[in-house]
Amino acid sequence: MDVYLEIGKKKLFAGAVDWPGWCCGGKDEATALAALLAAAPRYAALLQNTSLTFEVPTSADAFHIVERVPGTNTTDFGAPDALITRDHAPFSAEDLAEAQSLLAAYWAGFDAAVETAVGHELRKGPRGGGRELEGIVEHVLESSASYLRVLGWKFPKVKDESPAQRMARLREEIGNGLAAATAGELDEEGPRGGKRWPPRYFVRRLGWHIIDHIWEIEDRMP
Repeated sequence: MDVYLEIGKKKLFAGAVDWPGWCCGGKDEATALAALLAAAPRYAALLQNTSLTFEVPTSADAFHIVERVPGTNTTDFGAPDALITRDHAPFSAEDLAEAQSLLAAYWAGFDAAVETAVGHELRKGPRGGGRELEGIVEHVLESSASYLRVLGWKFPKVKDESPAQRMARLREEIGNGLAAATAGELDEEGPRGGKRWPPRYFVRRLGWHIIDHIWEIEDRMP
């Protein structure tokens, strides 16, 4: 399996090139790769109802490091942030279909985790921190909406829209935004000159964020 390493000053991420969203952090290369390997069965479980074929690696020897990229302050904060060479490759209709399948599986996993956690008080962190379930859902919704805007697809707020309605509309617009990116309809720069996210990176970052909070909810269940 091809993996890349995003190397910050304090933290390092290892991510699977062909499985956007499967990405884990560590303090160094060895711990990040070990975390990626340990998370493989959990990642495979998210894909069990899809047509995608994912073989769970049995050792870190299965990982082939194809690229090392410098991280950013966001990397050290705890989120993958750097683009890799693959992110600049054309995004085809086949890529779109695969991305939609992956994101649908991730959203389904998120919904299942939330449903299981309803009515439970999530465990706090070692210092008493951590969002409540409602806060996690709102955070994922708002962060995903902001990612979509960086892709270059508008997602305006709708008056009197419930969180559930906004989430459903967001997921639909993510599909529409990626379809527009596939058709080459999105600008590479924003109106003020800011760089847009390539669709491959958008899928990687969004996928990682959804999965990260699926596993947070599961790990904090009493």
